[in-house]
Amino acid sequence: MPNREINGVIVNFPFEPYPVQEEYMAKVIECLQNNKHGVLESPTGTGKTLCLLCSSLSWLITKKAQMQAQSITGATERENFGGHFFKQLSRTLDKAAGAPELSPNFGWIMPKIIYASRTHSQLSQAMQELKRTSYKHVTTAILGSRDQLCIHPEVSKEISSYNKVHLCHVKVKGRTCNYYNNVESRKDDPLFKEEVLDIEDLVKVGQKLKCCPYFLSRELRQNADITFMPYNYLLDPKTRKSQGIDLQSNIILLDEAHNIEKICEEAASLQISSTDVANCIDEITSVMKGMVNNSEEQNDFLSENQNLQKDFTSEDLCILKVMFLELEKTIDAIVIKNSDQGETFPGAYIFELLEKAELTVGKEQFVAEKLDKIILYLSTTNNSPFANKGNALQKFVDLLKSVFSYGASALRYKDKIKECYKVHIQFEEYKRTGKKDIWEKQRKINKTNGKLISYWCFSPGFGMQQLVDQGVRSVILTSGTLSPLKPFISELEIPIDVQLENPHIVTGKQICVGVLSNGPDGFLLNSSFNTRNDPRYIASLGRTIYNFSVLIPHGLLIFFPSYPIMNKCKEEWQNLGLWTQINSRKPIYVEPQSKDGFQNIMNEYYRKIHNPNSKGAIFMAVCRGKVSEGLDFADMNGRAVLITGLPFPPLKNPRVILKQKYLEEMRKKDKNGLTGQQWYQLEASRAVNQAIGRIIRHINDYGAIILCDCRFETGSFQKELSAWLRPHIKKFTNFGMITKELREFFRYTEYTLPQPKGSKHVRNTDYSLSLATSNFNTGSTKKKKVLSSKVTENSLEEDIFSPDQYYNKNNELTPKKELDIKNISKLFESESRSVINFNSCKSSETSKNKESMKDTFEPLLKKRKMKMLPVECNFNSSQPSTSAIQQVNMLQLSDEQSEDKEFKAINTKSLGKSYLKDVKKFLSQEDFKLFSTMIHTYTKNANFDQLIRALEKLFPLNGELQHLFIGFKSFMKKNHILLFDNYIHKNK
Repeated sequence: MPNREINGVIVNFPFEPYPVQEEYMAKVIECLQNNKHGVLESPTGTGKTLCLLCSSLSWLITKKAQMQAQSITGATERENFGGHFFKQLSRTLDKAAGAPELSPNFGWIMPKIIYASRTHSQLSQAMQELKRTSYKHVTTAILGSRDQLCIHPEVSKEISSYNKVHLCHVKVKGRTCNYYNNVESRKDDPLFKEEVLDIEDLVKVGQKLKCCPYFLSRELRQNADITFMPYNYLLDPKTRKSQGIDLQSNIILLDEAHNIEKICEEAASLQISSTDVANCIDEITSVMKGMVNNSEEQNDFLSENQNLQKDFTSEDLCILKVMFLELEKTIDAIVIKNSDQGETFPGAYIFELLEKAELTVGKEQFVAEKLDKIILYLSTTNNSPFANKGNALQKFVDLLKSVFSYGASALRYKDKIKECYKVHIQFEEYKRTGKKDIWEKQRKINKTNGKLISYWCFSPGFGMQQLVDQGVRSVILTSGTLSPLKPFISELEIPIDVQLENPHIVTGKQICVGVLSNGPDGFLLNSSFNTRNDPRYIASLGRTIYNFSVLIPHGLLIFFPSYPIMNKCKEEWQNLGLWTQINSRKPIYVEPQSKDGFQNIMNEYYRKIHNPNSKGAIFMAVCRGKVSEGLDFADMNGRAVLITGLPFPPLKNPRVILKQKYLEEMRKKDKNGLTGQQWYQLEASRAVNQAIGRIIRHINDYGAIILCDCRFETGSFQKELSAWLRPHIKKFTNFGMITKELREFFRYTEYTLPQPKGSKHVRNTDYSLSLATSNFNTGSTKKKKVLSSKVTENSLEEDIFSPDQYYNKNNELTPKKELDIKNISKLFESESRSVINFNSCKSSETSKNKESMKDTFEPLLKKRKMKMLPVECNFNSSQPSTSAIQQVNMLQLSDEQSEDKEFKAINTKSLGKSYLKDVKKFLSQEDFKLFSTMIHTYTKNANFDQLIRALEKLFPLNGELQHLFIGFKSFMKKNHILLFDNYIHKNK
């Protein structure tokens, strides 16, 4: 592995570093040598994590050597032997590592590195990178929760995290967990020093050695050179304290820091409701009744767990109940004049509320300790009538620890709390269930009096300042998407002395970036609030995606602004039949809103991409969702990313409104600060940058980035995109231009760039086809053939949507014609080879149906209005230019043609055939026979109810094939279409 001397530090890198990597490592070392904080942006795919680890660990090793040399120097000076040599060595190392630090007792402080990222999957990726380096010998540790690390058969089965924690405490305190008891004897096993162990590795080792991975990780942290942990372990004061994380003189590396502002705010914020307080009273009352009843079962339990009984008294319970009743009374007395928007108070208002319940600085610690004991009792008394409770009390304890997290120093931060916190109170929303809700069952309070109290922090700098105040040596925030840096740094409110905004390692020829403002039908693409539900917009976006599924090889990522918008588009495309069309070209995978099944869907997507018989796949996801964070779609997994809109935060959300107001207040004090509107726009831009970062993952990677919203044309949005993208952004003035651009781009990259293994089937896509495109000169219809690359063996010419397939002269969606379903089997005997190409409107036929197709299309050509738009495919230029060799000819079809019955019939037939192909692909041979029988029966007797029963059996509306149920609408008899729509609406 090559060595590089950077700022006097020898860095060993796995390969010859690129200039951008050397520059990045130099900035990291500069921060560490000078005890400075830094913000470093380097695009995804530039080896940022690898550079961060190698440079920081190189410096740490040099620092250790420096301290050892200084220790030896002191000893040899005392012995008056060799002192000069060690002084020289010490001075050299001082220069490389920076000045040493002394602890209060004049001992050398050995710094350690804390590497933090958002998720454990991101941490695992970083640890895999570490294994690739020569620094894999350093001692490492990783912190995780009991949910991830507990292997006790009883504790690990607990669903509630709170119950899991308390049950663990009981077993540890009683020494009844053999896994915990083995930690002390196993922690020095050589295995932990020889290998880098991530969460999964640690669990496997724990199971093998019969010792607890959770407590083992805490032991390993004590002597680790570098510890990996999630953000919240650092940024949440409660968690930092409970985990015993010491930050004195340590180095904090915050990777994937593009969302650090939001995480800082959320870690310092909390909510509590009237329902929570009522539950607290109920839980305290339950414990009081349990102690009074003295049942035989209860006495048996208490005799076995005397230590639990002695932790609190009946007097303690009475005091706590009175406190909660007083707090409930105080909350009920709050007047909310604006029932829709709620009421907002200064941050210090939370202290006033708690003070009325006698909760002040100092007293809160006693209350929290007593509540912890009661929670432990509730969550571990498995044979008591109130088992598995205590969650409301735990939420209140979290409130106390957050509000009073600064202890004696709370007064010092009081002015800051008043400034950057707001207390927002609104009426509580209720979800009705079959049972009586808590108000009727327990407290019998009028539902309209229930309130939700939000204690919100609006300053990321508040949390960052608390972090730095712990004596941190250096904080480095890094990501591939931090641009623009100035507003990002201003929100941190800590001194940032080192900055970097790196270019990418790929060239302009490896990316095709542009804004597409109109769909193939010419309709404006704009997902703003006023147009996102317009059926015409949704249909145009669907056709746009279908065309790209034809043009783009392998994996296609599509990011929507939110889950509701994605679900709305999915539903409408299913109703229009577009979903079936797209799915027949590339199978569609959709990001689930919950975590359930997410990994399985991802694995299915990857398998489909790498299937040599597949044309690729589409993954539909959401900006700020699980797919946009940290997942790698290198090479075939992501050859293009489509951004369908700007993911603004919800405008009417109270927290968004208050954040904007807070920034406007701060701007009055600091004119360089962000305005509320600037922050609002930045939130959307950064989410877009993060989604774009899923592709282009290494130096030989390539892909297209298409911004499908006209609002991306404005300069203000483009300035907020990542710096490496800005010089390459084009404006695609029409759909023909982007069609030609994508074909040329993928043709060029396929034959000039190294292809990953298993990607030979890339050439079966439309961009490499030998199309006989028609060039039309003004006033002439003479055809000219354009040369293109060789057609591969498996090439099939695919349909590209044309605008007149969808709209009539009144700009309304044209109705679908019924198919002749008597000859259904013939639809599967051969595949249509005709191309209705929006780029050329040229019909290409096989020899078998050439003559018949010629007669069909010839009358249409005479009615076309022709417009020539010459465009040159120049990947390095952001502006289109004229080409004398190749031109794209856009044909705008006339209104008369859109009414042509033959033209519509062809398109309807194509839609029905695609649906039937999809059915055959998903159904077994036996079920497909049932499907054919169903069609023949329905054609013969027109029994709607019988048809619905058969469809439900084949394609349940609550299953994965529901789109095939909905797509059958194309085959319905006209008098059944309304019944069919109503049935779907009621049962979906």
